[in-house]
Amino acid sequence: MVEALLANAVILLGLATILWVVAVQIGDVSFVDAFWGGGMALMALASWLRLYEPGSLATLLMAMTVIWGMRLCIHLLIRWRREGEDKRYARILRKDREKGRFAMAALTKVFLGQSILLFMVSSPAQYGIIEAGSMTPISGLALVGLALWAVGIFFEWVGDWQLARFKADPASKDTVMDRGLWRYTRHPNYFGDACVWWGIWITAASAGWWVAAATAIGPLFLTFTLAKWSGAPLLEAGMKTSRPRYGEYKARTSAFFPWPPKKA
Repeated sequence: MVEALLANAVILLGLATILWVVAVQIGDVSFVDAFWGGGMALMALASWLRLYEPGSLATLLMAMTVIWGMRLCIHLLIRWRREGEDKRYARILRKDREKGRFAMAALTKVFLGQSILLFMVSSPAQYGIIEAGSMTPISGLALVGLALWAVGIFFEWVGDWQLARFKADPASKDTVMDRGLWRYTRHPNYFGDACVWWGIWITAASAGWWVAAATAIGPLFLTFTLAKWSGAPLLEAGMKTSRPRYGEYKARTSAFFPWPPKKA
């Protein structure tokens, strides 16, 4: 187990180093968001490939993680190519860029930091796949996790699709997206993300209670960062100035969990 996880860590750090070199060359780290999903998919796939004869539970966990991770990776790469540098990273690295230490800051603040958090958040998939091995079948608990994962996939994929259509409409400039899933939560994609990883954690827990105990930090931290740290708070800080009516939308719409909007 330890050897497999260490090997995964080496692979992840190697990939992060390569991407850091690319970021320094182009002067933009924003594509690291795509590394988040793609890196987790890679960790699950690497864990699965180490099994001599992967069983049904291990294969299910790998598929859940890869499907989620690769879709997110491709989606964020396309968004980065279309929209350019992310304002969040521009703010984080502005002073370092001005003082000529962009390269070191990009490595320590972005790529190494992302790698550590990525490895921790994806621990349910890695540990679950390795522990499930070739013998563990798909249980009722695993199906509960799969169902929650499917709910998350729906919210994340549909939320991203609805937002992309909204941004592509010239009439939406300076207005607030408050239709579809965005009517019930200000962050359906973030809510979906959390559901996906709680679902993967529940599915991994069917391989043994020790898997659940050892990896609960993954979905707990992810939910915290999406709802309270670098996800919704940073995004909404910028929305206050770019979207004048965002305050009204915020007052009537649930922050994270889907809920009917408040009446005016």
